[in-house]
Order: sequence, then C-alpha cells, then structure tokens
Amino acid sequence: MQSKSDEQFINDYFKGNKKSLEILIKKYLKPIYSFAYWYVGNVEDAEDVTQEVFVKIWRNLKKFNQKKRLKTWIFTIAKNTAIDFLKKSRKSIPFSAFENNEGENALAETLADPAPLPDRILERADIAKRLNSAIQQMSLKYQIVLFLRYNDQFNFREIAEALKEPLHTIKSRHRRAIIMLKTLLAKP
Repeated sequence: MQSKSDEQFINDYFKGNKKSLEILIKKYLKPIYSFAYWYVGNVEDAEDVTQEVFVKIWRNLKKFNQKKRLKTWIFTIAKNTAIDFLKKSRKSIPFSAFENNEGENALAETLADPAPLPDRILERADIAKRLNSAIQQMSLKYQIVLFLRYNDQFNFREIAEALKEPLHTIKSRHRRAIIMLKTLLAKP
C-alpha cells in the first residue's frame, strides 16, 4: 500500500482525524529542528524555534494553499521564524559546520565513500575536518543551500521556493558553493 501524501494527511486532519497532524509533525520535526539549528546555532534556541514553527503551522494550516507543496511552505515558515528569532535576540548568524549533535557529518558522508578501507579511516576524519573548516569559511547563504541540498535533500526548485529566491539564483549559488569548497579544500 502506498503511503499517503502530505495533502491527504491535511485533508484527513480537516475531516477530524487528529492523528494525521501528528504524523505530519513527526515527519517534519527532525528536518525542521536541523534547519533551525543552522540558523540559531545552539540546541536550546533551535528547540524554541522548532516549537514556534509547529505552532504557526497548526494555526495557519487552513490558510495553506494546497496547490503548493507542504514541505516548501513548512520550510518557509521555519526560515522566517528563525530570522525573526535572531532579530529579536540580536544574535549574529553563526557559521555552523555540517555536524549534528552526535558529531556526524551528513555532507562529508554524502561526498565520501560510505565503506572506507581501514587505512582510509584516519584520512576520512581529516577530510571531514577540512570540509567542516571550509564550509565554516563560507557565508551563510552558501551554507544554507548546501545544507538543504545535501542534508534535507531538497531539489533546486524546492530550495528556491523555501528561500523565496529565483531558481537560477539558487543554482548559481550552489555551483559557486561547490567551486568554493573545491578551492578551499585544495589549499594545503
């Protein structure tokens, strides 16, 4: 049996099935938290932003245009909520690494061979450090595109919609980010 689409869950929720909303929240909780963490840079603030995002989703679900993609709408709310949070708290936007709380690096794992030989393990650890260091040197606009593309596996159109920028701008920004990464990683 094929799983339901986001839109089907929304329709079920409007028909009185509260479990449908719980399923959608569970589906998007981790990606939204990760995205919020990118913006705010620490666990406590990311939790606050994530909670606020889901409250906004719940309050505004009836306003959601079902001709659009729910995923894009949710990430747009997340981006705006994180930006509003940073403005209120007057914090600078952090230049975070692609590491989660467990020290795993999703981007490095995506770019590197998933089954290294034993003699390559130390080399991979060094590469991951260098990749994190290179990414930290990039501006947030490039980091966010890389994060959405490789961590949340958005396509370019979804990234453009979520960030409310033209598709060609996002493709250009991604291409520049990859070139920057190659250049930064080529330095000794």
